[in-house]
Amino acid sequence: MSDSIVSPSAGDLPARPVLRPDGRQSPTALHVQRGVRRLFAQLGQATLPELTLANGRRADVIALAPNGLLTIIEIKSCVADFRADRKWPDYRDFCDRFYFAAPDTMPVEILPEDCGLIVADSFGAAILRDASHHPLAGARRKAVTLRFAQSAAFALHQLADPDLVHDGGL
Repeated sequence: MSDSIVSPSAGDLPARPVLRPDGRQSPTALHVQRGVRRLFAQLGQATLPELTLANGRRADVIALAPNGLLTIIEIKSCVADFRADRKWPDYRDFCDRFYFAAPDTMPVEILPEDCGLIVADSFGAAILRDASHHPLAGARRKAVTLRFAQSAAFALHQLADPDLVHDGGL
């Protein structure tokens, strides 16, 4: 089998389909997301954007470390974005560590001091404050990790089969 995702004989299918943002994120948030994902990749962690959790909330970025540690990163693109958001505490029940990530143009002192802090742009990111560790219970860790794995597998499938219809059950 070739290295390409879709074989050259697939007719009019594109050689390398691209998963596109869903349109809910601002350009600034997308830049921050890219930098955050690059940082966690450098740390040896796999990431997924926009993972829907069992409580219906959607994590902006979730990272899975080789040792199973789960980190959720909530992106705030501006002061108004942070002030309008009251749901972020709901993410803590689904991760071992929780960070806020923001662009360097945002005054980060408004973000809660008991959360980790990352500053990012589209080229990379830096952790300015480590997140505290609050270990998940085993059953919750397994559930979130399975959701992560299924979502990642569906994303890979969509790359190979852009016409895939998925019921969105994740």
